[in-house]
Amino acid sequence: MAEITQQELDERVATLKHFRKLLEQQRAKFQEYLNVLEKQQNSISKEDTDALVAHTEIEQQVLKSISGLQKVIVPMQKMYTAVSGTSQDDKEIAAIQNELNSLQSKVLEQNEKNRELLKCHIVELRTRISSLQNTNPYKNAASVYAASSKNSGHMIAVQA
Repeated sequence: MAEITQQELDERVATLKHFRKLLEQQRAKFQEYLNVLEKQQNSISKEDTDALVAHTEIEQQVLKSISGLQKVIVPMQKMYTAVSGTSQDDKEIAAIQNELNSLQSKVLEQNEKNRELLKCHIVELRTRISSLQNTNPYKNAASVYAASSKNSGHMIAVQA
């Protein structure tokens, strides 16, 4: 077995620490995203459009953050694999990655639930609007503010 220098060992440790830190940040972002999706589900159920819009904006910010982290994690993972540390470190990294995969699955499931819930609410709203249009007693009535052809241009005399 070849001996490694102190500098190589320090590089491995630094790479491992940085990689672990990035994975932990990504785990925190996925957890934040899952929390936003759960709150978003409540807003959909309560038909709270203001909260839904706010949650959607937060969701976009979290997704950008996750995407940015992923751009750094992929090359860092390649670097980590190239200088791989001890088996204990590999187990810790594997555990974090497994947790990330689990969180990602939960996020996808929650996202799908929210999408289906939104679809149901949209169908329900369309049904309500349609029923309102069909039951509107004034639907075919002329507006009281529209000028009639008989009186247009003529003054009506009013007796006192």
